[in-house]
Amino acid sequence: MGASARPPVRPSALVIQTAFLGDVVLTTPLLSVLASRHGPVDVVTTPAAAGLLEGHPAVRSVIRYDKRGMDRGWGGFRRLGRELRGGSYSRVYLPHRSLRSAALALWSGAAERVGFADAPGAISYTSRVRRPAAGHEVERLLALAQPGPEEHAAVSLPLTHEDLARADAWLVSKGVGGRFAALAPGSIWGTKRWPYYPELAARLDRNVVVVGGPDDVTLAETIAAAAPERVVNAAGALSLRESAALIQRASVLVTNDSAPLHLATAVGTPIVALFGPTVPEFGFGPRRGGDVTLGHAGLSCRPCSSHGPPRCPLGHHRCMRDLSVDAVLEAIANIVSAEESGAICPRN
Repeated sequence: MGASARPPVRPSALVIQTAFLGDVVLTTPLLSVLASRHGPVDVVTTPAAAGLLEGHPAVRSVIRYDKRGMDRGWGGFRRLGRELRGGSYSRVYLPHRSLRSAALALWSGAAERVGFADAPGAISYTSRVRRPAAGHEVERLLALAQPGPEEHAAVSLPLTHEDLARADAWLVSKGVGGRFAALAPGSIWGTKRWPYYPELAARLDRNVVVVGGPDDVTLAETIAAAAPERVVNAAGALSLRESAALIQRASVLVTNDSAPLHLATAVGTPIVALFGPTVPEFGFGPRRGGDVTLGHAGLSCRPCSSHGPPRCPLGHHRCMRDLSVDAVLEAIANIVSAEESGAICPRN
């Protein structure tokens, strides 16, 4: 009798995804489909996003590439290229459409390099896939795998018991019990920030936790000061995974068009998403049945860019200023009521 088949020591597939945090989260369905075909994959990503993918069942190993820090420049690129070549990958998938990613794929020595036909480095790919013009970003990224009708995967972020326990302990330490509303007011793009979070926090009829990274601490403190008896600031206090665990515990997340939106999608928390200079049609809106998206439909200047500029080009910022607190409060009430009655999709 011949020896039984054993899984390869090294994965055959590599994925290079060094875009923003939200993009990395939205890549998880692609990772799951690829893993179902080739076994768990290796992923090159940024240090900020690495923690989100560690422990994911579709991922064998996360390779950190600090392209704007310690790996910046030719030396860091060469080091990573040599590491990838040592991985002996047979195929590389490139959801990130950058020349640097294309060059890394070439350096890896993989015989098969799959990327989007409209990428700057597409000439170096062995398989060029048309990127869908419409639809959600999840489906666009999945197009790289050209999935069959039976191949489906959800945006996912498997949290550990430790992640949840640390988030729970932090909530207990702040006296936050029961279901609470989470607010994610930050964005690296200035015009994506809704200006009325302090008033919303003050008017909500439940405890509120403000989430965000270290860059959001000052903004979060301003919001917490609006109702210090009910609002606590978690910005910068938790790791990214712990923040995702905290979002999972919330009854609803109110967020701009930014990474927390996609974290909430991954952990199954109902979302009220506020879109200003960008629109959900770009492919980055909520995906869960019952989630709510709010935006000013009557502005001819909207959308004004693919990401949202630092400042309103016309000086009025009406796309966000005209979104009222009353409208957001109504959306929160409706979504919480629907979840409590079981009228919307169950959580992950």
